[in-house]
Amino acid sequence: MDYAKESLRLHGEWKGKIEVVATVPVETKDDLSLAYTPGVAQPCLAIKDDIDKSYELTRRHNLCAVITDGSAVLGLGDIGPESGMPVMEGKCVLFKSFGGVDAFPLCVKTKDVDEFVQTVYNISGSFGGINLEDISAPRCFEIEQKLKEKCDIPVFHDDQHGTAVIVLAGLTNALKLVKKDRAEVKVVINGIGAAGSSVCRLLLAAGFENITLCDKFGILCEGSPDIPHEHMAHLATLTNRDKQTGTLKDALKGADVFLGFSAPNIVTSEMVKTMNRDAIIFACANPNPEIFPEDAKAGGAKVISTGRSDYPNQINNVLAFPGIFRGTFDVRASEINEEMKMAAANAIAGLIAEDELSADYIIPKAFDPRVGKAVAEAVAEAARKTNVARI
Repeated sequence: MDYAKESLRLHGEWKGKIEVVATVPVETKDDLSLAYTPGVAQPCLAIKDDIDKSYELTRRHNLCAVITDGSAVLGLGDIGPESGMPVMEGKCVLFKSFGGVDAFPLCVKTKDVDEFVQTVYNISGSFGGINLEDISAPRCFEIEQKLKEKCDIPVFHDDQHGTAVIVLAGLTNALKLVKKDRAEVKVVINGIGAAGSSVCRLLLAAGFENITLCDKFGILCEGSPDIPHEHMAHLATLTNRDKQTGTLKDALKGADVFLGFSAPNIVTSEMVKTMNRDAIIFACANPNPEIFPEDAKAGGAKVISTGRSDYPNQINNVLAFPGIFRGTFDVRASEINEEMKMAAANAIAGLIAEDELSADYIIPKAFDPRVGKAVAEAVAEAARKTNVARI
């Protein structure tokens, strides 16, 4: 099937992928008086006296906003907020289908960080959580941080944290397969945007100690005069413990793991051959990875993952965000913290028994029915343990 052509045709037929459906009947005078005026005044007054009642008396307890400015859409780049709406609608479909979470797509027509933040904050009382989507780096980091400071509901940028959770899950099982320790392996991450930066931070929190970051300018090294912004400068203080310089080719020599969130066809079989025995390759650029699996295998890689559905071990965020929000909403958590993300990653990894592990099966399939429930339960428990659960 030509997915691009067929998807365009079907979108024209669908006229949108979500709709608002009433959950109560309005067929009689009493129905109308209870759902709307005059009866509706009573829940309004109850919420006025106690804002938390908004979670009990409206759909807020299960409603997530999916919000973009259209500046970094699905590998398409800065195509504008309206153009990003098909992706936002699709995300809402996945929230409902895989997590039972109601989600509403919104596009915000500004590139100004503070204006975006204020706009989202101003509507945040309508929702139980906020999922930021397809916002370019480094603005996405500042936007998320400011919203976390202002809002009293969870704020989650899936391009960052959903990807990090899936990568940690897959890498956990890949290391089991090759019998290497996370504290000892050398990890090279190429692409220091939203995904790569968040993956780096979560891996550091999870006990990985030797991480080297690369981007278009080469290896990120503390003190280098050409670091483009403060966010990268901070990451430079946490990584590249040997103060290595050079290019991605240099970084991969003697590395155990390559994680790519960058551009297609930038890693060759010859570069993989310079890595350590039983190398692990996660080439996640879409639609074309940094190196295709057949070429990575030719270079001697043991475990290979991509962002594509036509190869094994797909890094697919649908394994994470529906269950993460389901668990977050179930305990009305005030935030989604690092412990909750790691719990989600461990739950996903744990669904594959050690005797089931293979080079082509280190992460569950997107349609594995166990995933959503396992992630939700693990996230809810982590929220309780870290005292961010409000019920």
